[in-house]
Amino acid sequence: MVQKTYYKTKDYCKVKFIFKPGDAETMEILGLNGDWENAIVMKKKKDGSFSAEVNLPKDSRHEFKYRINETEWMNDPEADGQQPNEYGGANSVVSL
Repeated sequence: MVQKTYYKTKDYCKVKFIFKPGDAETMEILGLNGDWENAIVMKKKKDGSFSAEVNLPKDSRHEFKYRINETEWMNDPEADGQQPNEYGGANSVVSL
């Protein structure tokens, strides 16, 4: 799930990513702001879900993927959309 909080006086939007992948020890977000090298580590909650908050520029579009246990890549089915990638799969998209 992707929750967006817009601020009238700020040029960014606070975006909260929440995802429950099942049996996972670690979870990260990659691709935001075009950065596929530096992961955003998500925090694990007691119910097994993971969450992270990120400030992203308003009026922007970002492709991203979740990386689970440092090996498995997964899209967010509740993202704003999907974008084909160069590997023959797709990336999740968040539009602000």
